[in-house]
Amino acid sequence: MRRAIPFLMLLTSGPGLFAQAGDSTTNPMVTILLAIVVLLAFFALVQVADNLLKIEARQLGVADKIGEVSLFPTLKDIMRPKLPAYAKELTVLEIKRGADLPIAGVAAKEIRQGQVTRFALQPPNWRGLAPIPRMLVQVGDSVQAGDPLFEDKKHPEMKFVSPVSGEVVAINRGPKRAITEVVLLADKTQRYRALTPPHLGSAKREELIEFLLQTGGWMLLRERPYDRIPDWHAVPKSIFVSTLDTAPLAPDNNLVIQGKGKDFQKGLEVLQYLTTGKVYLGLDARGAQPPADEFTQAEGVEKFWVRGPHPSGNVGVHIHHIDPITPSDKVWTMGVQDVVTLGRLWTEGRFNAERVVAITGGCVKQPHYVRTVVGAHIGELIKDNYHTEKEVRIISGDVLSGEAKSADNFLNFYDDQVTVIAEGRYYELLGWLLPFKPRISLSPTFPSFFFKNVQYDVDTNMHGERRAFVVTGQYEEVLPMDIYPQHLMKAILSNDYERMEGLGIHELIEEDIALAEFACTSKQPLQQILRRGLDMMWEQG
Repeated sequence: MRRAIPFLMLLTSGPGLFAQAGDSTTNPMVTILLAIVVLLAFFALVQVADNLLKIEARQLGVADKIGEVSLFPTLKDIMRPKLPAYAKELTVLEIKRGADLPIAGVAAKEIRQGQVTRFALQPPNWRGLAPIPRMLVQVGDSVQAGDPLFEDKKHPEMKFVSPVSGEVVAINRGPKRAITEVVLLADKTQRYRALTPPHLGSAKREELIEFLLQTGGWMLLRERPYDRIPDWHAVPKSIFVSTLDTAPLAPDNNLVIQGKGKDFQKGLEVLQYLTTGKVYLGLDARGAQPPADEFTQAEGVEKFWVRGPHPSGNVGVHIHHIDPITPSDKVWTMGVQDVVTLGRLWTEGRFNAERVVAITGGCVKQPHYVRTVVGAHIGELIKDNYHTEKEVRIISGDVLSGEAKSADNFLNFYDDQVTVIAEGRYYELLGWLLPFKPRISLSPTFPSFFFKNVQYDVDTNMHGERRAFVVTGQYEEVLPMDIYPQHLMKAILSNDYERMEGLGIHELIEEDIALAEFACTSKQPLQQILRRGLDMMWEQG
């Protein structure tokens, strides 16, 4: 309406102009003004049509699948590189909202053999598991890889198994005597518990589930909503596996999967028997070269291409656009290396939890990949390979959604990345106003906005304290979902359950909102707020 008012004024003032001009056929000024009025009126009509087109696309769900629909291409659309030739046969998920953070410390494309002797299984890594699970071993016991270490008190049929063979050297406890770590000293020569998997072609689904529960395969799965251990009594509507990780300094799965195609394919085959729906496989279409053959030639799955900035690799984004969930739906997810471990239960007849872990970050001397086992000791992973002359923060995972650890802690079960960056315990006078020090920022007011290919040695400084929680529209710019995250966060803070559900809380977990937390001017702990809301919704049933 604001744009239409000037046009209406011109149209209504047109007769007065003609009257003052006298003979309109001989006055060029009248002709020019008339042409301007016609052009402005045409522009107004086109704008109205464009707005109506966007509204209709959102109502039909088209905008959720292909992005914002418009008659006019944006500058980003014009400058966007063409879709690679290899990605034209399947559905392409174009993610336009988000941002890639250019952080220094990318791992070199080489895999070294890790010299790690201690490993741990950490009960807090699984949401929904009792804080004090029932222990099946004691300190001093000798176990094989795949032997049960503990079980859930509420569901004793679900076992959590040892990733390595060796001796149980510690059972560490935290607040209220909750078990935080079951530490194992690994044998030099690994021993594995022999497993006899059921035949996939003839076994019933219940037999497969029982086998996975007893052998550790079940703890590889995660369930949406809430990001918890899946309920094996429910049948998921679909299962999603993302082969691309777009988080800062994330490992390259094309390197990780080399030589594991048989195990990966068998893992996908197992997943097909666990759902009545489809198993979706997200493929990376961001590069000039196609992803690894192990991904593109996978069989029995619904493949689709994904292109765009982070968080385009998040499985939550894929679910939102490909097969959205409701509060009553169940969708299971798995990582690439988890699928490989699942497949090895059949191809090798053992629980082989080998992992390729990326050692990354600006404070790492030689960023590279390490071949190790899940739950490896972080201090041994990065020994003599990070700067100790300054205070650093060690993160299990990426800088956006990872967990801060010490060198005496262990890698989280689902993580395949260790990031080491400097601590930012300093103040900058007017740092927001006089940005002398180069830093990553999503705001176009900072010089870094114009230098997309420059990598920055970041630290943990937040560049400001927590401020008033104001509506800025920043979250929507980096969250490629049809969700209003700021309104959702305020609904959580006010304990408004109906509004939380209506605003789409069931579609999110911490990694989906992590980039919005980085962009937040108010410095709000959005991931903590979201987890609080998810836990409240879970308790409400």
